[in-house]
Amino acid sequence: MIGFLRGAVDSVSADFCFLDCNGVGYRVFIPESTRGKLVVGNVIKLFTYLQVREDAMLLFGFFSKEEYDLYILLLNVNGVGPKLALAVLSAIGPNEFRSAIAQQDLAVLTKISGVGKKTAERMIVELKDKVGVIAGIINREDQHFGDVLGTVESSDAAQALISLGYSRNEVSQVLRKLDLTLSTASLIKLALKEFMK
Repeated sequence: MIGFLRGAVDSVSADFCFLDCNGVGYRVFIPESTRGKLVVGNVIKLFTYLQVREDAMLLFGFFSKEEYDLYILLLNVNGVGPKLALAVLSAIGPNEFRSAIAQQDLAVLTKISGVGKKTAERMIVELKDKVGVIAGIINREDQHFGDVLGTVESSDAAQALISLGYSRNEVSQVLRKLDLTLSTASLIKLALKEFMK
């Protein structure tokens, strides 16, 4: 099984990309979220799942390990195959999917192309114990994060810090110590000083 590929993006189409790995071009089917992160010529790593059929071998790739892990969970649901699982991840993000499962929100799930009521119900029943607890933690963290980031300035600063690689929890804890009425630049500067301590 091919666990991941690292190579240069050769081309990107609607639902797949070609990845050049040392002169070998792999066609990898990708969700919309991954497609949006690919730039032709850039070297990237995709976590992959290989589907072996009688008539074909198909590779499915994901930019993040989180999406890959969720994809594998979806494949364990009765009636969900590789392409439908990919359609789910193209339609909604991992956090939104987990929330829908935890809240048993059929309306969100049945809006996904190819997911009917029965399939959505199976997803909820078979995945609620696997992703429901995680969703609850994420929702509480999001709520706490939102409480701390009450102003536009602090929210912009938080997003900048997250983009630098700090976790939401780390950013939340540091920003709670600061004057959130300061400018974005000041908040980022002070937060970075706190991280360096």
